[in-house]
Parts: sequence; C-alpha cells; structure tokens
Amino acid sequence: MRTDLLGLTTDSLAALTNRGLVKRAGKEAAPEVRTDGDGTVHGVFPDGVTTALPPGGLDAARCTCGSVGVCRHVIGVILAYQRLPAPVPAEADAAPVDADATPIDAEGVPVDAAPVAAETVAEPAPPWSPGQVTDDELTARIGARLMAAARRTERTGFTARVRRATSGDPVPQVELATATVRFLVPGDLGFVHTDAVAGSRDDVIALAVWAFRVADARHPGVQDVRVDVGGEPGPGAGSGLERALGLAGTVLREGAAHLGQGLDATIADVSRHLDAAGLRWPLLAVTDLAGQLAAYRDRSSHYRPELLASHLAELHARHRAVTRPEATLRSSVLGTAEAAETPLRRARLDGLGCRIRAVGDQRIAEVYLAHGDSAMVLVLRRHWDGDDDGPALARRRIASSTLEALATGNVVTESAVRSASRTVRLATGRISKTTVGASRGAWDELPSSLVVTDLAALGRELDALPLRPVRPRVEAELVRVVAVDRVVSVGYAPGDQRLDAVIADRAGNTATVRATHTAAAPGRLDSLAAVLLGAEGEPRFVSGVVGRTAGGVVIEPLGLSAGGRVVVPDLQPPDRSGRLTVAEDGRHEPLTAALIDARGLLAEAAHHGLSHLPATYDDRLADAARRLTVLGLHRVAQAVTAFAAARTHTVDETAEQAWIDAYLRLEVALDLN
Repeated sequence: MRTDLLGLTTDSLAALTNRGLVKRAGKEAAPEVRTDGDGTVHGVFPDGVTTALPPGGLDAARCTCGSVGVCRHVIGVILAYQRLPAPVPAEADAAPVDADATPIDAEGVPVDAAPVAAETVAEPAPPWSPGQVTDDELTARIGARLMAAARRTERTGFTARVRRATSGDPVPQVELATATVRFLVPGDLGFVHTDAVAGSRDDVIALAVWAFRVADARHPGVQDVRVDVGGEPGPGAGSGLERALGLAGTVLREGAAHLGQGLDATIADVSRHLDAAGLRWPLLAVTDLAGQLAAYRDRSSHYRPELLASHLAELHARHRAVTRPEATLRSSVLGTAEAAETPLRRARLDGLGCRIRAVGDQRIAEVYLAHGDSAMVLVLRRHWDGDDDGPALARRRIASSTLEALATGNVVTESAVRSASRTVRLATGRISKTTVGASRGAWDELPSSLVVTDLAALGRELDALPLRPVRPRVEAELVRVVAVDRVVSVGYAPGDQRLDAVIADRAGNTATVRATHTAAAPGRLDSLAAVLLGAEGEPRFVSGVVGRTAGGVVIEPLGLSAGGRVVVPDLQPPDRSGRLTVAEDGRHEPLTAALIDARGLLAEAAHHGLSHLPATYDDRLADAARRLTVLGLHRVAQAVTAFAAARTHTVDETAEQAWIDAYLRLEVALDLN
C-alpha cells in the first residue's frame, strides 16, 4: 500500500504542481490502476496513455503522453489510486467458527469460551517530525554537493521559523530567509515542497530538517517557534564590518555638510567587500547611508539627519551584537545566510496596496504583494523620472500589467525572483508568464500570520521583536492585514496634514490608522476617509505597516478592502467633497518630546560632524540631559552626558563610541515608548 500517495491532499497536489492541473486531472476518465510488488503504481487510460509512478516522489513518474514534467495523467493515477477500496485485513479471511461444534449465543460468542481479557488501549503514536529524517536520507534526496552547501550555511548559522502540524494545517513547515519548506507526506522526502524553483535551492530541505531538530530539542511541543541553527563563531571572531565602521567614523567626524563626493570610491569599496562577504544587512545599511549623503548633496527633501545618524548607529550596533560575549547569532544580525536572489516557482501573489514616494525629481512606487505559500509579504519597486502623482502612475505599465492592477489584484506568475530583503521583481520574456486578475479583497484567506484579528495580540508581537538596529532588514517585515470590526472615529489634523482614524477589533481593542498628505499621492487622505466612513461599503480590512507609538498600535495604510474590491489610497485622485472633523492638537507627551528632541540634537552631530559643531552645542546637550533626568530617564541622560564629556576633551574614537552609545539608547527608548 502506497501510504505516500494516500497522504496527498488536493492542496498538496496543487502545491506540488498547480491547481489547474489538478482540476483537469479530476475531469479525466479514470484509468485502470495496478500495483507492482516494488510499490510502483501503473495506470492505463482509455485513450491508451500509460503512466508509472514508482516510490520517490512525482519527479520519478513516467508517462507516454510526451509532456515535460508532471502531467495530468500522473495526477489522475494518484486520484484513482486514492479511490481504490481499502485492503481487507488478514483477520477477516479467517475461517468461521463451526456452529455445530461450539454453541454460540445471540451475539456470536462461544458459550463455553473462557472470558477474554480486555485489550489494552495502545497509546497514540507521537506526531511525526521532519527532524526525524536522517542525514543519509537527506544526502540521497539532494545529493552530496547540496549537502555540502547546506553544511556551509549551518556553520555560518541561520534563523528559521518552525511551524508544527496542527488540525487546521496538518503540514509541518519551516520558513527560511530564502524559501519556505513544507513536508507534505510524513517520512517521505520525495514530497517536500519549496517555493523556490525546483533544483535551484534544494539545500533548503536540509536546512529545514536541521531547524526541526533544534526545535524538537529546545522547544518540544511549541507549535510556532523561531530557532537559531548552527553559527557558533570561534573565539575572537570579528564581525567583518571593520571597513564599514571606518567609513561610518569618517562620516561622523566630518559630517554630511562637509564631505562632498570624496567618499564615493570608499563607499564603493566597502560595498563590494560586504557583498563579497555575504553581509546582506550591513550592505543595505551602507547603501542607505550613501543614499542619504547623495540626497544632501542634491539638496533633496529625502535627506533627513535622523536617518543618516540611524544608519551610522546601526552599523556599530550590528558589529557589537556579534562580537560581544554571548554574541547573537551572526546570520540574523548580519544576513550571512541570505541569498542575493532566489527564483520562485509558479507563485500566486495577492496585492495589498501601494505606496508612492517622491525623491527629488523621481517618483518611487512600492507594490506590496502577499505570498501565501511562504506566509510573507514581498515588495515590488519601480522608479520613474518626472513629477507624475499617484493617479497618473497608476496607469504605468509593469511587465504585462499596470501599477494599479498589480496593487489591487491577484497575480499568478512564473517569473518572480525574490531578493534577500524580500523585494521581488517580475522577469520579462516569451517563456515566463504573468497574469493579473481582479481581487475581491478576501484577505481573510491569507495565512493567519499575516492577518490580524486581535489587536492586543499584535501589540504583544511588536513588543517581542528584536531591537530595530539589529533586526533583519526585511522590506515588508511589519506589513499586516488588520480586520476592522468598526470605525470609532475619523479626524484630521490640519497643521500636520494628517488623518487619524481609530478602528476596533471584535474585543474592543483599538489601533490608529495614520496617514499624512503628500503631493505625490494627492488623493491619499480623501479616499482613505471615504472608505473608512463607508462610501465604498462596510470596510473589512486595512493593510499597512504596523508599529508602536506612545504605547499604542499605529497602522500606516497601504490598501483597504471594502465593497468586494481593493482600494489603494495613494493611487486615487483627490476628492474635496467630503468634510473631515478637525482632530485635537496631536502634540507629543513630554517624555516622547524629550526623547525626540535629544535624538535630533545627536543627529545634528552627524550632520555637521563632530569636528565642526557650533560653540553652543555643549550647552544644548547639557539642557537635554537635565530634561531627561527630570523625566526619570536616568540611563539615557547619563549616556548623553558621557558623550558631552568625551566630546569636550577630544574628537577621537572615544567621542565616537560615546555618541554611538547615546544615540542607540535614544532610539531604543523611542521604540519602546
């Protein structure tokens, strides 16, 4: 009996092939099925096509129809085999009791038979875990070369999210940085599904098995858990960021206002070094740092001293995190386990909305797409020169569709390529296909990890995240779909050109949907208010970037589901017909205001440079430290005071490290506030 074939559900077959193929196979005339002694299942179809399916997975199947890869006949044989009657147990074939020899009662029990002891009920077998797969089985499945590649990744270390089977989702799975691995049939590696193109990243199967082993050893019984695997650095191991830290020190000493273009060659050299070393997250930080310096030179509104300072502090934070005693796993802090790009197999992506940004004379569109198979959100980014706004950009072509269709539709593609930071691009060509259909906004069908129905649980999830300066640099890490039970209020702050709407879940927990006007998206506030006030029907969901501000959950909206369709505020034209209630003055609380002001003061040091600060700077530092002390933030105040003392005596590495200490404390305090 082929238990592997019997264990395949319709969803499993669709994951291994595609849903259309499974539907076509179900409509085919049923084949005649027989099984060889070695377990090979043969099927003969009425039109003469013959199919053989030996043990070892669908890739081992053979069919005379001439199709490349798995065909509908292979699926048809599996469906026909599953419909065969179950084999009769051997006990049922035993000879019946001779009634003449032994009297029996009305229930068929021999009268003279001795009483039979009650059978002991066997304990149910423990659920199967992929961690039980041996390394020999892995080698037989993926080969020695890919096993060696997986061992190299393990030595570097990687982080994985392990999800055990449940009654609602009976398939155990592992979410890795580069792919999601699902074990569709217990104990059979022939039926493992990954969202990467077949053969391109089969080493992830070994990584997923090893992640389950760690989870079984350290967190037995926990249904959903993140684990660190491997990555034990040797004594005295450096971070590999030494060149990047030298660059950061130069920027901090001289400041963006005094650097010019003299650092371009150094930045290029540092970027090449980080890329060659596979340090993905620091590479992205250096890229953003270079972008801020270029924005200042171009006098772009995209330049912000706080962002510049944040990138400098981040490089030092990542270096410290992996070089201190009891160091954090390198892969999760440095991104060493991240592939630069991973091609995806046939994928369905659900549009969750779009964000339009203006950077100088350029417009940037970011489309957010939910990938259900991997339970994550990917970002498709496009740049255009000119001053077109969101409504005009909505008609721009991307691949074979438009920006608006991608942001509001369902995308089925065979050409998606995912990057380390979860951006995605759609390759174009005659072979690769991408189709886009309209979406009904049925976002409740997305994986539960992406859909928020309990705002209190979301708050706890945000509180448990690693600190932002050392968190993986994932583009859409905090994009979620939030269910809306009711809209409590919608208000407008004219001074900040900001709309604040309070929504509630079924339990009454609230969150604030917050959007700010921009010329690049002139209809953002009008359309957002219209949907929330019911102009498009009852709002069901809002998608957006979630975060914490002043103890509450805040959502920066990307799209909304209402009236059986998806509305993207950034792509809508302005509509001044509606009237918004003016909100109360949204000034920060004293504690938050003090932290923001002190952070701005330290960011000023990165802007001007430690060697070029004005004479009044020390007095302002002292005032900021006193203000923080009065509010009870003693450790933050001490860090600011220590920086002031170090800067007064000399501008060297001591002053730089003191600035890093103070800025990191301020950023962490603001994140936790």
